[in-house]
Amino acid sequence: MNDAAPRNPDAAAAATEAPTVRLHGVTRRFGATLALDAVDFSIRPGEFVALLGRSGSGKSTLLRLLAGLDVPSAGSVEVRARRTVVFQEPRLLPWRTAIQNVALGLRGAAPQDHARAALEEVGLGHRLDAYPATLSGGEAQRTALARALVRDPQLLLLDEPFAAVDALTRIRMHRLVESLWKRHGLAVLLITHDVDEAILLADRALVIDTGRITASLAIDLPRPREPGQSGFPDLRKRLLAAIGVTDATRSESTGEIHRAFAALPSDAASIIMA
Repeated sequence: MNDAAPRNPDAAAAATEAPTVRLHGVTRRFGATLALDAVDFSIRPGEFVALLGRSGSGKSTLLRLLAGLDVPSAGSVEVRARRTVVFQEPRLLPWRTAIQNVALGLRGAAPQDHARAALEEVGLGHRLDAYPATLSGGEAQRTALARALVRDPQLLLLDEPFAAVDALTRIRMHRLVESLWKRHGLAVLLITHDVDEAILLADRALVIDTGRITASLAIDLPRPREPGQSGFPDLRKRLLAAIGVTDATRSESTGEIHRAFAALPSDAASIIMA
């Protein structure tokens, strides 16, 4: 398996450092079910890695191990970094405002100030006192992202955080996550079903199937990326083949992203970041 060098310049400079994440021979059993089978891979400081696979392939089990929410049946999991997780659901407390949700559990001086700065960084400075029920899907996920970032992580684990939002909001979230990754120099693991999403965001895409890493593909495209750029269709075809899906039957969400990009006007940058 080829652990290709990260495309983030800061990450490239850190490529000789000890990995932020290293798994060696990781196996996880649930009774007679083998969820992970001798998994080996690493993530370098500042590297953005996407993990693709079908439902039931072992993606969520792997993320739980990296998050410290579970332990392997065999093998070793090393995480040399502060870590936070953003899940598919925002998981906000409905009786607390956005700023209260972000500040919850923070230690040290001026937690509200740190929470405010995090919300402003994700474009929600005007929604500090909003309750979760009044937030849109995208705003709720940005609040969850702010809650993760305010803890100053070195490893950000993203468990399909864009799956429940519409295609245009997903594009906005992609751009936001990419800008935050560059700004903070984070190592990122993105769990996703969406091949286009992996190509748009990651330095490297891993494919997991029946609990084993079956492919690793370096994504060497200039940023910012979009589905129509040179090299994108070939990478999509190779990743779909690795997953065992033909291009004609690719996921609906992949098609939605492509159509959303195609429908954007020429001044899309200002719309995407709004």
